[in-house]
Amino acid sequence: MAAMTENTVLDAERTSFLRVLEEQRDFLRFTLKGLDDEQAARRTTVSELTLGGLVKHVTQVERNWIRFIREGALHDAETAYEDPASWEEQAKSFRLIGDETLAGVLEDYERAAGETDRFVAQLPDLEVGRRLPKAPWFPEDTSWSARDVLLHLIRETAQHCGHADILREALDGQKTMG
Repeated sequence: MAAMTENTVLDAERTSFLRVLEEQRDFLRFTLKGLDDEQAARRTTVSELTLGGLVKHVTQVERNWIRFIREGALHDAETAYEDPASWEEQAKSFRLIGDETLAGVLEDYERAAGETDRFVAQLPDLEVGRRLPKAPWFPEDTSWSARDVLLHLIRETAQHCGHADILREALDGQKTMG
């Protein structure tokens, strides 16, 4: 975890959340160990997912959820869900584009992880809550606390670790575990 400041509040619950989230981040980074940019950008299944793109996506997701805790929902997800341009932007988050490199997205992931760790450590408490945006996948008028968001980040990162395992094994037979 990132170094904490003098305003850090690390109770047992936050320590556990951040430790488990960091373990999942480490699994994801480990899955990409030894890859070059071409391998990280290669599709290895019928999916659009790539290994480098997964890291880029998880970075974006982590920042978006921390922004949600800080500022609340920034847009109506249901409207974005219906907009084809929004889907294209979402698809780009799963690919290395232009001059993006594996090293660059991994460095950005490290920065995002540090930002998350510092933000969570400085929250007055994990009960700070925000109303979720209107979206087909959220129950109407639901709010999430910072605790809910952290649990979601752990779940999301772990899910993408599983995706990364499949993509890596399809690429060169390498398995993260086993």
